[in-house]
Amino acid sequence: MTTITRLFDFPHYQLEKFNLDKALVTKYNGEWIATSTAEYIEKANQISRGLLRLGVKPNDKIAIISSNNRTEWNITDIGVLQIGAQDVPIYPTISQEDYEYVLNHSESVYCFVSDDEVFEKVNNIKGNVPSLKEVYSFNDIEGCKSWNEVLDLGKDASNQEEVEKIMASIKEDDLATLIYTSGTTGRPKGVMLSHKNVVSNAINAATRFPINSGEGKALSFLPVCHIYERMLMYLYQYLGVTIYFAESLETISDNLKEVKPDVMTAVPRLLEKVYDKIIAKGADLTGLKKKLFFWAVELGLKYEPYGANGWWYEKRLGLARKLIFSKWQEALGGNLKVIASGSAALQPRLARVFNAAGMAVMEGYGLTETSPVISVNDLRDNGFKIGTVGRMIPDTEVKIADDGEILVKGPQVMQGYYKDPEKTNEVLKDGYFHTGDIGEIDSEGFLRITDRKKEMFKTSGGKYVAPQIIENAMKQSRFIEQIMVIGEGEKMPAAFIQPNFEFLQDWAERKGIKVGDSFDDIIANQTVIDRYQEEIDEHNEKFGKWERVKKFELTPDEWSIDAGHLTPTMKLRRKIIKEKYSALYAKIYG
Repeated sequence: MTTITRLFDFPHYQLEKFNLDKALVTKYNGEWIATSTAEYIEKANQISRGLLRLGVKPNDKIAIISSNNRTEWNITDIGVLQIGAQDVPIYPTISQEDYEYVLNHSESVYCFVSDDEVFEKVNNIKGNVPSLKEVYSFNDIEGCKSWNEVLDLGKDASNQEEVEKIMASIKEDDLATLIYTSGTTGRPKGVMLSHKNVVSNAINAATRFPINSGEGKALSFLPVCHIYERMLMYLYQYLGVTIYFAESLETISDNLKEVKPDVMTAVPRLLEKVYDKIIAKGADLTGLKKKLFFWAVELGLKYEPYGANGWWYEKRLGLARKLIFSKWQEALGGNLKVIASGSAALQPRLARVFNAAGMAVMEGYGLTETSPVISVNDLRDNGFKIGTVGRMIPDTEVKIADDGEILVKGPQVMQGYYKDPEKTNEVLKDGYFHTGDIGEIDSEGFLRITDRKKEMFKTSGGKYVAPQIIENAMKQSRFIEQIMVIGEGEKMPAAFIQPNFEFLQDWAERKGIKVGDSFDDIIANQTVIDRYQEEIDEHNEKFGKWERVKKFELTPDEWSIDAGHLTPTMKLRRKIIKEKYSALYAKIYG
């Protein structure tokens, strides 16, 4: 049996152990097309042979930029890694300038793209990237070479021996990939992850996955250029789980019904959207049906695992599952055993209500620099506690520094930042990786994240404010889509709020209130402002006097990745948001 020490060992292990007819499944022109484990390896070998014929040498960098997850991505990934080159996955949504920066900084020699939009961005800056020899596309695009040319170049198997020889020489501590983090400030940093970093993480994280080996289906839609989804790809391959790639975020509900997956990953933002949609549907019901629906929701919001609420609660929950929650499950395909949530803090109410509904949302924690998983919840063996990110995965040591910072040691900790020893030395000290997050470990070994060290600020009164805790509490309001707490060096905390315009308009309609047509009109409406004040007042109750949001301003536009408010992983770009709304800032603080 293949021992897995390098990333390209995963498909070979899968072939020996499971030999799936459907390893990777992508939808083309309305039809799901499956690639078997054997085909997956054969095509990866073709890519390896083709790249060798193009002159690719070990340690060359090859960029992959794809707007959607798809079979071609995985084939290219394995094909690149087998010949000792490193791949550089790039977020498709970053700016053209950032494309140029990453391609130059990594000195990428070839680039694989998915579609016209990405190709156009690469093509515009290609002339400024001297190392870049050629661009190949997965889709057929006029004026761009097809990735089929690389596959065709590798059809002749006469240099397969060379591929095998290079594969045999690759060690687990060799660099496998460069992942440029989207940083909330400054230029992206290239995180160097070795084969061992990611392999150990996939195998150790697999111990927390309640899926039997060799069966089950996963739906993949979080960007695979992000180490979270990518590590899970290897984990699925290791467990013999068939991977279906969702077409896009827009089609996700259709794809869930078609695929009926056992497992998927999510970010809290997506779960919030799913929850809001379900609640909106419930609000449209009438009479007894509506009463039952909200009775079930109320019950769900009080959920505690392991029957902690007692037999009477469990009895009612059983009824709610039968009458109401079973329909929620059907909407998500009907088979979901686990939804792994990561990348940002999950509101406890979502963890409660989804778990009450029989869909196990398990929150975990990690960073790109830790490949990524450090800890994760697991329903089995009392390994689940709401409001925490679970217990540490095997081989992972976490200690809390005197100032509360979470420090990590383990095989998943990165080699460093590419070409940046100074920044590397700032975070890798005394044998530990310094995460920049603040947290605590409880008596049962569960880790709780309380804030980002860098994002805490002091008011002019010298009091510390942890903005994320306040933001996460306020975002439980259905009126609030995004919120950023401000007030560093000022006399009190305040906030910029992006309303959930869709919900706000529904609310106004239900109440028979005229709020205006444009976003500008809506946020200037005094009735609307008063309603937001009520929401803020209610949530302020949970905080100390010095932490309470004393003033707020509603913003007229929707915060997005494209407009620069958010990073590709939906984190707030605080500096940029503050600059964008400098006039509102002045209005608040004078």
